Amino acid sequence: MAFEPIYIIDGARTPFLKARNTPGPFSAADLSVQAGRELLLRQPFEPDALDEVILGCAAPAPDETNIGRVVALRLGCGHQVPGWTVMRNCASGMQALDSALLTMQSGRADLVLAGGVDALSRAPVLFSEEMVRWLGGWNASRNMSARLSHLRRLRLKHFAPVIGLLKGLTDPVAGLSMGQTAEELAHRFGITRQQMDEYAARSHARALRARQDGSLDEIIPLVGPDGTLYPHDDGVRPDSTPEKLSTLKPVFDRPWGNITAGNSSQVTDGAAMLLLATERAVERWGLRPLGRILDVQWAALDPAIMGLGPVHAATPILQRHEMGLNTPDLWEINEAFAAQVLACLAAWNDEAWCRDHLGMPALGSLDQDRLNVDGGAIAIGHPVGASGARIVLHLVKALRKRGLKRGMAAICIGGGQGGAMLVETTAPEIPATPSASEGDEPGLPPVELGSEET
Repeated sequence: MAFEPIYIIDGARTPFLKARNTPGPFSAADLSVQAGRELLLRQPFEPDALDEVILGCAAPAPDETNIGRVVALRLGCGHQVPGWTVMRNCASGMQALDSALLTMQSGRADLVLAGGVDALSRAPVLFSEEMVRWLGGWNASRNMSARLSHLRRLRLKHFAPVIGLLKGLTDPVAGLSMGQTAEELAHRFGITRQQMDEYAARSHARALRARQDGSLDEIIPLVGPDGTLYPHDDGVRPDSTPEKLSTLKPVFDRPWGNITAGNSSQVTDGAAMLLLATERAVERWGLRPLGRILDVQWAALDPAIMGLGPVHAATPILQRHEMGLNTPDLWEINEAFAAQVLACLAAWNDEAWCRDHLGMPALGSLDQDRLNVDGGAIAIGHPVGASGARIVLHLVKALRKRGLKRGMAAICIGGGQGGAMLVETTAPEIPATPSASEGDEPGLPPVELGSEET
């Protein structure tokens, strides 16, 4: 069945700011408004011309519960433009794009602002259940004598905080943290600590190179309430070499595990917004699309191996379009963990695994010069609700910069799911730099950051 094409007109994102054990300078709504405002200021129409605003967010603040509506109003869209929020864990931003696409293809909208956001540094610190029960008893006490009696039941352990973010990053069905699921994949596919650290170092090297050559021009600098300028993703480290990363201790499976803070995605705050339009809106407003969305797929799998979600989601798209693993010019696979991305590559190249889980022969080896060419979440960060939108936006930008045509964005999802989106550029720009396959940078094992120009 043929569907009306949906165009990516433009996009912007904030710098991704690393959580540093204290609430960050911006709320999730602040981040979304900053990215959305810059994006809308570049357009030939007023914000109230939008049909909808759809925002993915995994951890909205209590005062921003329907953050999509909050952002729509703060952007000046007016009371008449609906705004709503979607949540699919790590793929919330991609889900917002897909929700916009379906709404537009149904004929109910022509112009939609969609994306994702999270301010994970502001994730709540909670009371334990015991403390909540004690507080309930305190409030039920009718007089001072009852309160004094109840006060004697208060124990120091009641004050132990519950970190909301850690609760959210633990699967309630499998009983495993996201890091433990990555350890499971590393064990299944024999991925070594050295391979993980080499991959992580390459992510930083590529992100730094992309910053230097202007490949991250979708970033909108921010100014904090105290006047501090935030021009770049602040988690990218020029000293992240395999040697330095090898000194870090395991976090999720102590003391024998291999997943560390250095080869995992960073906990971050950030927003990514895209403007989507139908052909009618393109013609009405004289818009110049960057690209268009060709196909979307969602998949589900065992939560204990949720990191293989990109394989389960992207493979059906490849089959529908009669494409091989290396037919897309570029790939973006969200780097939740180095082990998780490497496990996806190993699974596609494993004959027995592909036959057992995909019902088909192995797809082969993905050319890593096509994969995350400007770094990924290990270096840039992973604000859960925003990452699915970020990888789609950057994929289109990276394709156009290199004069390439088609790309695949894929993401693993906590809870055992995967999402993938196939995009293509429209009227590609003349390449300003060599394509990913023409550079000097090898695949794995990666170059060390120390060999990069700084």
